[in-house]
Amino acid sequence: MAVNRVPVLKRCRSLGMDPVYLGIDKKSNRQLKRSNRKMSEYGLQLREKQKAKFIYGVLEKPFRNYFEKAQRQPGMTGPNLMILLESRLDNVVFRMGLARTRREARQIVDHKHVTVNGKQVNIPSYLVKAGDVIEIKEKCKGSQRYKDILEVTAGRLVPGWIEADQENLKATVKELPTRDEIDVPVDEMLIVELYSK
Repeated sequence: MAVNRVPVLKRCRSLGMDPVYLGIDKKSNRQLKRSNRKMSEYGLQLREKQKAKFIYGVLEKPFRNYFEKAQRQPGMTGPNLMILLESRLDNVVFRMGLARTRREARQIVDHKHVTVNGKQVNIPSYLVKAGDVIEIKEKCKGSQRYKDILEVTAGRLVPGWIEADQENLKATVKELPTRDEIDVPVDEMLIVELYSK
C-alpha cells in the first residue's frame, strides 16, 4: 500500500496552509523562500488539488476516482467532490474527536476498532451515509489511548452534521454535510478546472 511519508510541517509550508486543518497544533517558524515569481494558472490549480489530497490523505488514483464519481452525481462537481471526501470514514472519526489527526483516524479504522451500524469496518475510504451510527468497539472503549485522545480533542468543535456522544465513543451522521459546513481551505473550482482540461 502506498503511503505518503512527506514531513507534515514542510508540506504545509510549501502549500501555504495552516497545520491546524490537519489537527496539528505546531507551527513552523521557517519562512518559505521563493523568489517573487508569479504562479501560473496551472500552478494554482495544481496546488489546490495537492492541498485537498494532502488534507484528506488521499493519493492520486483514488482522488481521481472521487472526482469522476462527483461528476456523475447531480449538482456541481466541486462541492460534490468535497462532500465525498468529507464523508470518508477516517475523516468522520477525526471529526467526531476520536483522533487527533486524520492519519491517526485512518490507523484506528485500519486496526479494526470501528463499527458502522454494528458491523466492523476497517476500510478508511468507506463512505458513510446519513443515519449511519459510528462507534468504537466495546473491547477497545476502555483503552487508555481513547482517554488521552479525548483529553486532547475536548475543545474541538464537532460539525453540525454529526451528533457525537463522546462519553460512549459513538456518533450518528444526521445528514451529509453541505459545502458551507466543510471548513477546509480548498478552492474546489480550481480542481474541477484542472481535471476538465
